[in-house]
Amino acid sequence: MHLMSDPSDPAGHATPSTRGGVRVTTRSALVLTLASIAGLLMFLWPLLVAVEPQSRQHGPDAPFVFLGILPIIIAVVLAELTEGGMDAKALAMLAVLSAINAALRPLGAGTAGIETVFFMLVLGGRVFGPGFGFVLGCTSLFASALLTAGVGPWLPFQMLCSAWIGMGAGLLPRRVTGRREIAMLVAYGIAVAYLFGFLMNLWFWPFVAGVEVGHHEGSISYVPGAPLLENLHRFVVFTLLTSTFGWDTGRAITNTLALLVVGPALLATLRRAATKAAFDETPVFDEGRRTPHTESS
Repeated sequence: MHLMSDPSDPAGHATPSTRGGVRVTTRSALVLTLASIAGLLMFLWPLLVAVEPQSRQHGPDAPFVFLGILPIIIAVVLAELTEGGMDAKALAMLAVLSAINAALRPLGAGTAGIETVFFMLVLGGRVFGPGFGFVLGCTSLFASALLTAGVGPWLPFQMLCSAWIGMGAGLLPRRVTGRREIAMLVAYGIAVAYLFGFLMNLWFWPFVAGVEVGHHEGSISYVPGAPLLENLHRFVVFTLLTSTFGWDTGRAITNTLALLVVGPALLATLRRAATKAAFDETPVFDEGRRTPHTESS
């Protein structure tokens, strides 16, 4: 038996940025695309149709959203397994990183925007690819919610946002290395910190009745049936006043510090683990050989 390297590299030698990643198959890419479109509609539909605000927010429909996310995760994993993109070693790595993230999150728990879970999603998605990052985001938030008793109607939305963070990290340019790579990951970590806050505000904002902040009474409330741009303007004002300069900025600072301080070391560690696991190599069995050996294609 010998292992063939990723054929995408004509020289047969993977670069540090691509080595060891879990490749995304055509089937799983289709599943991820459809899941992302459905997820965006789940967040944005109040802006597209008239909805009467209610204090219960997404409470009644959250279980159904959660039940919709689980088949997506299973579909991605099965697609990877059946087409060779993810094997038992990748699943074991997924379990380890999910457990680490679940243990890290209580250290901050979102207090003042201090979130200790997202930098690992960025690094995991960067090293192991978008499909792995998507599933890692879902499983990390689900495991941490069970650990901290944080299960609620917000959980399915947090899982989707975190899945997009991990997936997006895996889609970043692969040829960027060294200090430029860390700078790119820091910039990405800052961007997703604000994007996470933006989307998580959107999941409950249309259902909050009578929101008042200072002298902006009525200007940040959702108006059922109002034009898209008008409600979007109200939502942007709401986000700026309630979270952007507090929670979201704290999250961005946490991501930046974590990626700068421990990012390089963790990237190297994860890449060594991925290389030893040989996720991106295909086993080829030769009849008559008694001992396996490794060859580059």
